[in-house]
Amino acid sequence: MDEVKLRQVAQAAAEKQGCSIVALTLDDDNNIEITLAKSGAPVELQDCESVHRAVLAAFDRDVEDYALTVSSEGLSPEEADRLLAEAPEE
Repeated sequence: MDEVKLRQVAQAAAEKQGCSIVALTLDDDNNIEITLAKSGAPVELQDCESVHRAVLAAFDRDVEDYALTVSSEGLSPEEADRLLAEAPEE
């Protein structure tokens, strides 16, 4: 996976939501964890979903074979996954 492109895509999506990326990790197994923060306001589920969808649109999971978690500071990746799974489809 192209880590530079990943960072660019995630950063652009985060900025569009008024957020910044405080951590982005990509391990050898293509597990991606992105942590967001927002100055003066809490990161909302929609912010995480927007970044998540931007990465999904930019990288084909069937080709890249990756796992992706987007969360906010203070929210565990596991809790973020649970909230995204419970979110209604648009």
